[in-house]
Amino acid sequence: MPLSILRAVPADLESLRLLMRHMQNDDPWAEPFDELWVRKNLAELLCDPRYGLVYLAHDQQTPVAYLVICFDFSLEYRGKGAWIDELFVDPAYRGQGIGTRLLDLAETVSCEQGAQTLHLEVSHGNRAIELYRRRAFVDHRRYLMTKWLTLFV
Repeated sequence: MPLSILRAVPADLESLRLLMRHMQNDDPWAEPFDELWVRKNLAELLCDPRYGLVYLAHDQQTPVAYLVICFDFSLEYRGKGAWIDELFVDPAYRGQGIGTRLLDLAETVSCEQGAQTLHLEVSHGNRAIELYRRRAFVDHRRYLMTKWLTLFV
């Protein structure tokens, strides 16, 4: 398959937003998908690699998948860490190894950026869980808990 995977730039924002909308139909976030916040935060991420990196996969000229890697810092996990914040492959393109290629890219880029760990979250029942387990991601005996520090207006 003539698939190209390139680092996304601000001009890719609309293509990414559309794929993100498709992901919401397939495996929605726990929090509401707010178009204004998504656009604002995605634009900031695309302009500042300190926060993370975004990659967009195209089949010819058609965007078919994307990967968002974000960074953090943790004493428990030995310093800089990377998170696969988003990984989505259009359903029509699944089963062709695109997810595996994006995971390979996430590992490579995270190492190049100095990350000691690569984390991800996956919803219970998501079909990708077995792919992640095959790739040596392990389940934790912990819950992910979140407290919002700001109110959304």
